[in-house]
Amino acid sequence: MSEKLQKEEGSISIHTENIFPIIKKWLYSDKDIFLRELVSNAVDAIHKLQNINLMEGLKLTDEYQVDIKIDKDAGTLTVIDNGLGMTADEVRKYINQVAFSSAEDFIEKFKGLEDKNEIIGHFGLGFYSSFMVADKVEIRSLSYQQDAEAVHWTCAGTTSYELEASDKSERGTEIILHLNDEEKEFLEKDRVSEVLKKFCNFLPVSISLEGEEVNDKNPLWTKSAGEVTDEEYLEFYRKLYPMSQDPLFWIHLNIDFPFNLKGIIYFPRLTNEFDVTKSHIKLFCNQVFVSDNTPELIPEFLTPLQGCLDAPDLPLNVSRSYLQNEPQVRKIREVISGRVASKVVELAKKDREIFVPIWEDIHTFVKYGMMREDKFYDKVKDQVIYRSTGDEKYTTLPDYLERAKEKHENKVYYANDEGVQATYLKMFKAQGMEALILDAMIDNHFIQFLESKNSDLKFERVDSDVTENLIEEKDESKEIVDADNKSRKDRIEETFKAELDIKGLTIRIETLKDNTVPGVILLNEQQRRFKEMTSMMGQGEMPDMFADHTLMVNAASPAVEKVLSLQDAGDKETAGLLMQQIYDLAMLSHQAISKERMADFLDRSGKLLGMI
Repeated sequence: MSEKLQKEEGSISIHTENIFPIIKKWLYSDKDIFLRELVSNAVDAIHKLQNINLMEGLKLTDEYQVDIKIDKDAGTLTVIDNGLGMTADEVRKYINQVAFSSAEDFIEKFKGLEDKNEIIGHFGLGFYSSFMVADKVEIRSLSYQQDAEAVHWTCAGTTSYELEASDKSERGTEIILHLNDEEKEFLEKDRVSEVLKKFCNFLPVSISLEGEEVNDKNPLWTKSAGEVTDEEYLEFYRKLYPMSQDPLFWIHLNIDFPFNLKGIIYFPRLTNEFDVTKSHIKLFCNQVFVSDNTPELIPEFLTPLQGCLDAPDLPLNVSRSYLQNEPQVRKIREVISGRVASKVVELAKKDREIFVPIWEDIHTFVKYGMMREDKFYDKVKDQVIYRSTGDEKYTTLPDYLERAKEKHENKVYYANDEGVQATYLKMFKAQGMEALILDAMIDNHFIQFLESKNSDLKFERVDSDVTENLIEEKDESKEIVDADNKSRKDRIEETFKAELDIKGLTIRIETLKDNTVPGVILLNEQQRRFKEMTSMMGQGEMPDMFADHTLMVNAASPAVEKVLSLQDAGDKETAGLLMQQIYDLAMLSHQAISKERMADFLDRSGKLLGMI
């Protein structure tokens, strides 16, 4: 046995004596992190011993664990492990020589950092985070090495330390924190348990607090997907988010190349209380909790994702600036995006009825993702479903175009407000024509995006024009003209133009197959889109969507025929009332009647009813 260690005193090898005030002052708001650092160090010591045991055949058969003990009378919190322990030389090397270069410059720089945790770990200060809560810290350690001597290190929050022999007889390390008066909360079991649950809940070594195990050593993401049942995925989700409804779907990640990444991510059911702008993923490093605010790891359009990611190649004390500049983080985002796209395709192909309610929650994010990432778009484009007015309540775009190609090839008719555009949809349905319902806020942009991706594809709102499929074929040989050589169509147009002297209004006469609709308002698709875009961008005054509009008068309507017969009978006043009513009814379907016209409309309605 080597000569017994003599008590020694010395100074911790750093470039400044301001290290402890920095730790206490600048990291005070994040003081809970000290327990994570100490417990993860303890687990690391156990892992190292396990590897040595395996490689050197030490034949150790211990049950490895980390114990946390509270002594209220002594005012101490102790973290104990049965890992590889330290010799006196190792204490001098790993504890006394703090990797804190250029400390003087850093003191000033640190004050402006957004992420105060950058100091921990990045500058080798994991163990020294103890001084955030303790006035005095002791280390008692016995190395696994044969004939090693136990050591006892003490520091009272200055750069001075004492190192001497210890009577410790069991292998491993004890960190004893003498808590200062402001941190007595860490003498309460519930408070310590809360911190352990947050940071150490899934560590792979048994963690006990006052003899009670507090962690799950084998979280679900450490298993392969084939080993896990649907109910186990749901139970794990409920454990992570106990107040939430069950998720829509989940994805099990187990990636070994080109980087290591494990995890389970869930797409939640979105409620009014759910914050879709906030990151909800819990990041782990070798099962040690790192952060629940790492939006950099998730594509922007998938921010609602919940669950756990374990990225062992990322540093335990990862900072926001590191995540923003680390190439591996971009690759993680790409993997997550690709896996979500594949899951959407899988669900869509598997069972449309089951997929539809899921789609109602996720469609905005999927559409946004398609607009943001070409790879995401390419994967999901043919499985995006749209609500339809046809026999199939939901359809894909390829299926819709295939059904419509004989009537209107490469043209998609859509409605963005079923109530407002009910008249138009009724005409479409009467002729067996199908329209898509695109009524989400994102759909205006999504339509233009799809057109940019497919140069032959055109979207037309049902009120933008009257498709030839709704119009009766003309037979010039049967066209009746009057004594002045005017056709019926010319008479209707002339009559309505004379009565409806409204700025920006164009009169158009068509004979529709459906005679129940006397007239509809048409808005040019491109002009309307431009005005809507201008309005959304807040450029100047709110544009008038009806500054230029067309009244399409249906020559097949009995109401229009009544107008002509009243004109022929010399009752121009009643004919005028009827034409004004046809116009206002068409505008009313767009909810576009001014207060003044509404008053006239109601008064006129009363008069016309009195004539029946």
